[in-house]
Amino acid sequence: MNKRMWTMGLLSLALAGGAVIAGCSDKKEDAAAASGSASPNTPEVRRDISVMLYDRGRVPADQGTIESNRWTKWINEQGPANVKFVAIPRYESADKLNVLYASGSAPDLIMEFSQKIRDPLYQQKQLLPLDDLIAQHSVEYKKFMEDNPILKKAGTMADGKMYYFGKLNYVTPNRGFLIRTDWLKKLGLEMPKTTEDLYKVVKAFAEQDPDGNGKKDTYGISLAGDTGFALRQTFGVTTRWEVKNNEAVIFWDRFVHFNTFAQKVYQDGSIDRDFPTDGNGARTKQDFISGKLGIYGFLLNPVQVQLQLIDPLKKNLPAAEVAFLAYPESPAGAFLPTLTNPVQMPGAVSATAKHPEAVMKYVDFLIKDSTYQTLKYGEEGTHYKMVNGCPEVTDATKLQKEVTYLADDMLMIGGTSEFSKCNMPLVQYQSDSRKQEYQDIFDSYMSTYMSFDRKYPEITLSELMPTLPLELSTIESNAGKAIDDIWLKAVVDGGKYTIDQALKDAQNEWSKAGGKQVEDWYRSWYQTDKDKAILFKDVQEIAKTTYADYKKIRAELK
Repeated sequence: MNKRMWTMGLLSLALAGGAVIAGCSDKKEDAAAASGSASPNTPEVRRDISVMLYDRGRVPADQGTIESNRWTKWINEQGPANVKFVAIPRYESADKLNVLYASGSAPDLIMEFSQKIRDPLYQQKQLLPLDDLIAQHSVEYKKFMEDNPILKKAGTMADGKMYYFGKLNYVTPNRGFLIRTDWLKKLGLEMPKTTEDLYKVVKAFAEQDPDGNGKKDTYGISLAGDTGFALRQTFGVTTRWEVKNNEAVIFWDRFVHFNTFAQKVYQDGSIDRDFPTDGNGARTKQDFISGKLGIYGFLLNPVQVQLQLIDPLKKNLPAAEVAFLAYPESPAGAFLPTLTNPVQMPGAVSATAKHPEAVMKYVDFLIKDSTYQTLKYGEEGTHYKMVNGCPEVTDATKLQKEVTYLADDMLMIGGTSEFSKCNMPLVQYQSDSRKQEYQDIFDSYMSTYMSFDRKYPEITLSELMPTLPLELSTIESNAGKAIDDIWLKAVVDGGKYTIDQALKDAQNEWSKAGGKQVEDWYRSWYQTDKDKAILFKDVQEIAKTTYADYKKIRAELK
């Protein structure tokens, strides 16, 4: 009995000692991993990290899910960490992130384009400063930042510290309208140049049987999804701020013009009256593809427009003809559509991340040329081949399905601001029988929307606008929702609730909520920071450079 107890005591002591030794070993591994001083013969410790990824609801069923597919598996096989991807619906990310942070389960790496969603996290001290992390643990991003100092400027917040990782882009349009030109021809109509023309075309598309089936079953346009956004942008109401007399001020007249238009097309029956239930525009897209909608607004590049919109439309209706429509001139002016942000800062590390150095290594892995090229073009030999220094896509449809839908939002850090011959469809798709078709639509897209005599509807790109302090942001958000409801009521109320009354009620709601404080803040921001902020004039200069490069390369390819 005593011998057995003595033996068990030794065993317990040994186990306890082992635990102590193991604990010391773990701490040494942690320290080595953190300092980068691990022995050359010691395998690098792979840490578990979590990474946010948009769920846009477009992953083909046979490709897995946005959290688990060939590229998430590839990243975990080839990358430096064990990555758990956290899918967040694209248009619900603010609410979803708030829930995750409140529950203590936020992703380690946030990938969110909207500054209005990211900055409140910074204000709440939910984000980790990146300066020391980059200095001590980065190779690739540190070099990227040294080569492009604008990244440090764009990622630094009011306390003087960096909180965001960035992405560079050459500047091209990424929104617009497609219009059924065969319907225009059939009805004897011209391309609409003004919003008055647009109203007449929309009404005719809905009432004059453009598809020739003898039924009143077509719509002119939509107020939902990307189509509704493009229409709002046409009238300049994707914001509420403009610069007038060298001051940032709120406008009301643009909302009157837009909602007057919206009320008329709603009352005429020129749009789907159930548009409030089509929040993401899925039904609107189906109406266009099936041949029931005459004007469709998109958020796509031109080759995607061909593959996702024109091809399905022509499959259903081979005789259909479409063209890009420049935004018609509204009472507030003729506007450009959204342009690509030349410097996007979507990446941030949560303050709760257990292994921020592993997150940094993952970011470094993402922006390596080899990783970036794989996630953009897929597997060499399967999705592309290298020809004269450029990746050549071998099958655009296969690339879209097996790469773009899955990996596009993994490319939210890195990139380049230079437009090169590799970006031309004639080069990208030179072995594809449709290469000239892709180039033609790209050329049409650029000539339609790169019109620099037009204004931009906002002070700058929405991602580059400053973020209000939290209490003022709450005022603007709550008042904005109430005002949107007021305008919606005026649109759908059958004329009983007039636009004039809606304007009075909206202005009263804004005043009652404390809107003047918000106005004062924006006015002060513009006066103080306009010379150091990235305003639209700065974006436009980069866009002009992109367009000049495009035209030069295009001439060389002819």
